Amino acid sequence: MSSIHVHIDRIVLRGVDPADRDALVSGLKSELARVLAHPEAAASYAVTRRTPVMRLGQIAMEPGLGGARKFGNSVARAIGKGMAR
Repeated sequence: MSSIHVHIDRIVLRGVDPADRDALVSGLKSELARVLAHPEAAASYAVTRRTPVMRLGQIAMEPGLGGARKFGNSVARAIGKGMAR
């Protein structure tokens, strides 16, 4: 079994209510862990690479803690798709 190490140096959250930040980051972490652990996707991550910037496109954010968590999940899925390329 191999392991995946992801380093995110900085997350810029412009326009996000400070009260929603923890929910957003929590959603991002949990969904990213799930996306990267998926067995079918693991083969595409086998090659070591560094991606200084990943442009994910537009992702809508609903208000409140639930919206922030959902946004974090969406960002994680977009990262997974970007890594699979």
